[in-house]
Amino acid sequence: MMADGRLIDGSWELNIHVTDLDLQRTLRVTGDLHIGGVMLRLVEELDIAIDWSDHALWMPEQNMWLSRTRTTLDQYGVQADARLEFTPMHKSLRVQLPDLQYVDMRVDFSVRVFTGVVQICKQLGVRHAEELSLLASYDEKVIRKGGRTPENRQYTRQANRSSLNTSTNSTGRPGSQQGTPQATLWRGPGVGRSPASFNAQNSFNANGTLSPGSMHNLSFDTSYVNGVDASFAISPMPSPEALASVVNPRSYVERARINGGWLDSSVSLMEQSFRENDMILLRYKFLVFYDINPKYDAVRINQIYNQAHWTLLNEEVDCTEEEMLMFAALQFQIQLQSNLPQPDLSPSGTQETDDIDAALNDLQMSLEGHTFGRRPGDITSIPELQDYLRFMKPKKYTMKSFKTYWFVFRDTTICMYKNRDSANSAPLWNANLKGCEVNPDVHISGKKYGIKIMLPSPEGMNEVWLRCENEQQYVKWMAACKLASKGKTMADSTYDAEVSSLSAFMSMQTPSPALAIHSSQADIQPELFVARRFLKKFKSQRMAQRILEAHANVSELSLYDAKMSYIRAWQALPEFGVTYFTVNFRGSRKEELIGIAYNRLVRVNTSNGNVLKTWRFNTMKAWNVNWETKHVIINFEEEDVVFYCTSADCKVIHEFIGGYIFCSMRSKDSSQTLNEEMFHKLTGGCA
Repeated sequence: MMADGRLIDGSWELNIHVTDLDLQRTLRVTGDLHIGGVMLRLVEELDIAIDWSDHALWMPEQNMWLSRTRTTLDQYGVQADARLEFTPMHKSLRVQLPDLQYVDMRVDFSVRVFTGVVQICKQLGVRHAEELSLLASYDEKVIRKGGRTPENRQYTRQANRSSLNTSTNSTGRPGSQQGTPQATLWRGPGVGRSPASFNAQNSFNANGTLSPGSMHNLSFDTSYVNGVDASFAISPMPSPEALASVVNPRSYVERARINGGWLDSSVSLMEQSFRENDMILLRYKFLVFYDINPKYDAVRINQIYNQAHWTLLNEEVDCTEEEMLMFAALQFQIQLQSNLPQPDLSPSGTQETDDIDAALNDLQMSLEGHTFGRRPGDITSIPELQDYLRFMKPKKYTMKSFKTYWFVFRDTTICMYKNRDSANSAPLWNANLKGCEVNPDVHISGKKYGIKIMLPSPEGMNEVWLRCENEQQYVKWMAACKLASKGKTMADSTYDAEVSSLSAFMSMQTPSPALAIHSSQADIQPELFVARRFLKKFKSQRMAQRILEAHANVSELSLYDAKMSYIRAWQALPEFGVTYFTVNFRGSRKEELIGIAYNRLVRVNTSNGNVLKTWRFNTMKAWNVNWETKHVIINFEEEDVVFYCTSADCKVIHEFIGGYIFCSMRSKDSSQTLNEEMFHKLTGGCA
């Protein structure tokens, strides 16, 4: 024998810790032994009649799973001084849902986070898991003051763990016995149902179906909706622990720090320093909600609604006072409807007949032809708008007022003339709105119907303001401007729908003269309905009264319609869907702010959130990352954008861009099977 423990034949001793039995075993191995052989010899050495199929080897020093069973110890770099762990791949994880419920479930810690999220969503009964991801729970002190580098923030989670959940083996929590993830989802302490009552027979398995024997119970148990725990579809009041965990960002920089906690979808939970019983946040990351169907998406709609609610309440997305009251009114209607029986929208019974009728109607219209919603190539004339509007081009340190001009909107171009008679001459001003930013500037009670247009230019964004005379004029011009910014004309099939959506949005904000419910019959806590800054303007009793006044406009909505109205109104806000990060642009040490949305990258004023410049993804030629310098490089048709992210790892930025491109590729004409390989090609990089 040699001094280092090796025999002359090249064998050496390998120490392995069996975590769930707390046993230490030593095997004599050689470097050409493959991982599968190591596990087989270990199980034979233990000689214990247990199902070991969920176990794998973990290498703590290298922070990685030895998951490729045909790879040898030498290829993995395992030597005599290594200490391996033989541990279950499925471990308990405490997940906070978008509605702030805590759910304890068994999750595979050895697979990529993206695959883990798919498994979690199957257990919850949520479709389109590609829209969600996991976010590390954030420390309020770090959000307020910063202080951690992106690299440390991305892979160090020890400080965020609860002091109550420090066990690192699979038996650390009562009831966390070995088993597959299909029947191991239960409520956290004090929330919802107990582990025993859920796991007994009514488990929702990872394939989206009910376990044997559960259908009989569901026919009598109203706490389940279409096979899913009803509290996922109709959320209970968050626990005090959940409410205390909510952080209200006070600036755009603090919003950016929160986004530094998104996990790497291409790496496993264990490899990102998460351990058993840790707490993590499940959130919608890519805010492009595809194919929402009330028959199948009761849980999904509820979770999207709740994420919208808490982003508004925490002021992560700005809105006006009238919009906030509208959201509060919809929330109150949702609470009222949650206590009432709702129509059966399950994919069975008469609904199938409705689907057949709808398909036959679509076929008839396609064969006979119809005039509604035709594409530009289907019509002989392109629609246009003509009317008098007020116009102003704001400038710094200059007091200017609105002046009335004659405007013509055709294709994606808007032209301004002195008056109607001069419309055949050269315009005083014109602009192609493709690629611009269009934001509302509306105050209904003050009869202010404005449109703010930010036009891209080499120097940045040039701002112009339009002012309409009334609501009817506003919705037509606003819809045309929004479509033009996306490169679409009024001939597009979505124009009428956009006009209708804007009209409905405006009508919900219009004060109603009569109350649907008297204040004595309603128990409203304004702090749970409106953001803090609005509570400072009115006393609680007055705010509750204003919520009831706004509720009169939405008192006839069903639960589904109220939630969908809330989601659509959230999507209509100017800041919706923009995820912020702090960066240093190439050649500059100044910390600046960028935002990533589903169709664009924006440069933002750090102090007030105003857009300084916009780059559309449809003009992007390529994007990549220099993994050595951590610089993100995006090649647009007009210029190259290079920056270093200071609030997150560069992989997070790379994944957001690739993820939104992946979401844009979804189509009803293509296969509905989730293409994980394509997702990782677009988001994984080569770090």
